[in-house]
Amino acid sequence: MSPDDADTDPVSTGAEDGRDDVDRDTLHPTPEPQPGNATSKDGAVDAGAEQKSEKQEDNAAAAAVPVDSQAEPYRVITKDLGFLPIPPHLQHHPDKPHKWTLTLNIVFGVASTFLVANLYYCQPLLIQLAESFGVTYNEVSRIPTLIQAGYAVGLLFISPLGDLVRRRALLLLLTFLAASLTIGLPLSRNVLTFEVLSFLVGIVTVVPQVLMPLAADLAPPHRRASALSIVLSGLLFGVLIARVLSGVIAEFASWRVVYYVAIAVQWVVLAMLYWLIPDYPQRNQGLTYGGILWSMAKFSVTEPLLIQAVLVSIASMATFSSFWVTLTFLLGGPPYYYNTLVIGLFGLVGMLGVCLAPLIGRTIDALHPWFATTIASFILILFQAVQTGAGGVSVAAVVISCFGLDVFRQMQQVSLTSSVFSLDAGAKARLNAVIVISIFIGQVMGTSVGTKVFLEHGWRASAFVSLAWCCFCFCVMLSRGPNCGRYTWVGWEGGWEVRKSRLAMRAGKGSEEKQDIEAKRTSGDTDVEVTKRT
Repeated sequence: MSPDDADTDPVSTGAEDGRDDVDRDTLHPTPEPQPGNATSKDGAVDAGAEQKSEKQEDNAAAAAVPVDSQAEPYRVITKDLGFLPIPPHLQHHPDKPHKWTLTLNIVFGVASTFLVANLYYCQPLLIQLAESFGVTYNEVSRIPTLIQAGYAVGLLFISPLGDLVRRRALLLLLTFLAASLTIGLPLSRNVLTFEVLSFLVGIVTVVPQVLMPLAADLAPPHRRASALSIVLSGLLFGVLIARVLSGVIAEFASWRVVYYVAIAVQWVVLAMLYWLIPDYPQRNQGLTYGGILWSMAKFSVTEPLLIQAVLVSIASMATFSSFWVTLTFLLGGPPYYYNTLVIGLFGLVGMLGVCLAPLIGRTIDALHPWFATTIASFILILFQAVQTGAGGVSVAAVVISCFGLDVFRQMQQVSLTSSVFSLDAGAKARLNAVIVISIFIGQVMGTSVGTKVFLEHGWRASAFVSLAWCCFCFCVMLSRGPNCGRYTWVGWEGGWEVRKSRLAMRAGKGSEEKQDIEAKRTSGDTDVEVTKRT
């Protein structure tokens, strides 16, 4: 091998990404080859292989697509970023696809937990930070805003790169930058330095939003929702655990120790990603960075399914954020008068909901995503109604609402994401970025509106606003049915089938019938039966 090819290894095999043609959701099945043909023109297996076992389905989701014998040999990338060796067992070979395992799924979830925690460590530390830097509470309150602003910048300009570059290298680079920039936080001697570094840390803390589309690509279609639910659970767990760890460590040590622990954890995550995350090829070699950003804007106004998901995500996250931000005011005032410790323990109820992720994922895998989202939206209305009716009267109502909102908000988000990813297998990072930006908008809206309404009109008015948002989600889902065409904005098409397996079976039968009719037409057989079937 010549020095110029030091980071590649030629392999005489198929196309760069063998999973592109089969990495589709069951909502959009690819027509099977005609029954009479033994093979397709490229050598694909005939329709006799239609009856496959579940294990064969797993392999098919990741198998290489047959290619023309005159295609260019595939070159295996052996180095990340041009200099960092990729462990041989993690290198991408089109003829040896990586198997999606529970262990790998957990690695994705753990990485999401401890990277997203960077955004929330500072929240319980604001008083200590103000005292340490000798500034007012008003000045130090800019820190959470700046780190969230940095995160928004990263979502818009960095996470879409997952559709343009190799994601293993992108993950390693972002994690390295996050860990390195965090080193400066405990060493800061003035609030300005701390604020600048916090903004930069927020920009590179988009690792979970790169992991989410990668999990969808690596997991077989019938396990995709389960995979996404575990990654999303890791992200939500990070939001909760960051506040708990930060508060406890700062109470018994100092705020600087919190960030020393965060640095150590991130370096461990970096090592874990290096040794366990498989390489995966670029999805869109012909696109440019400007093209990526332009296509995001185009998706946001031309895809009815995506716009439906965005509207539901905004309203749903507004409900969720409003509940948690006003919970402190509700429990700290009459009739409860709980202290900060007791209020903080309500976060454990949220963690219980996170632990149900595998069950939620399996439920969504079995259902059409539209039904999973709509069912979750309806149940959220019921739980929010409990909060509206009795949240300020009985603590049991608060606990029930807390649990229900966490569980079914998660079910709603996973099913929405799974559905949106079916739009374009090569644009998952961009589609995910649009969804997460909408969640961010909902979070800001819920926090500001919920707090204002609570302080001016009380807990019941605030809960009623959240109930209205839940009803809005349900109405948006009903406005566009489960089997509408890709560019149908409003209405119902294609029936009411709930289960994915039955939907795929029907689509397969319809495809075979159309092919049979076309074959008879081609051969000149235009009898009455064909006419009636047409």
